[in-house]
Amino acid sequence: MSKLYIVATPIGNLEDITLRAVRILGEVDLILCEDTRVSKNLLVHYNIKTPCKSFHQHSGQTKFDEIERLFAQGKNIALVTDAGTPGVSDPGGMLIEAALKYPDVSIEAIPGPSAIATAISLAGWNMEKFVFLGFLPHKKGRQTLLKYITESEWPILLYESVHRIEKLLKEFVEYIPTRQIVVCRELTKKFETVYRGTPSEVIASLKKPEIKGEFVVLIGGEK
Repeated sequence: MSKLYIVATPIGNLEDITLRAVRILGEVDLILCEDTRVSKNLLVHYNIKTPCKSFHQHSGQTKFDEIERLFAQGKNIALVTDAGTPGVSDPGGMLIEAALKYPDVSIEAIPGPSAIATAISLAGWNMEKFVFLGFLPHKKGRQTLLKYITESEWPILLYESVHRIEKLLKEFVEYIPTRQIVVCRELTKKFETVYRGTPSEVIASLKKPEIKGEFVVLIGGEK
């Protein structure tokens, strides 16, 4: 019986990892990484010497065939992403779907850091119910989702990159000018910053020299 472990890793601060995750990463036969260069930083920090191979959204059938052979040999594999919990806005779901086809492979989650949960804990809102939209599409379907945001009675969570955060906030000025938003930048890292206010107020606070890193954006629901 082989095992596939879905292991959550830090979203920034390397100390944000569970003891169980460190143990599992040291015990498995192979670690599949979104980017081996990023994961190596974590593994070196905890003196984990398990071999690594890349697994990402562009991995083809050859990679799946290789993983299948390892499962057939009874090998245990851990899946990690660059940051956070696999399966959220990354290709982890594809591997889990493939593993489910094999009755001799069990799947076990090793929970831990998540940018979504971290941002929610900082919001200061009633987050009993919310909608997660991941990254908005660049073009097709974007206007439809922006309209959905204007009409949602529940808080909305988004991911956004440094390259498009200004564009998103300017769209919010047009679509939801009076709605309260929270923009979390570089969560758990040295320069973590949380911006709060209307879209215009957040744009004014988000100074250009500071626009770096990854963002989680929360939009208050329509009341």
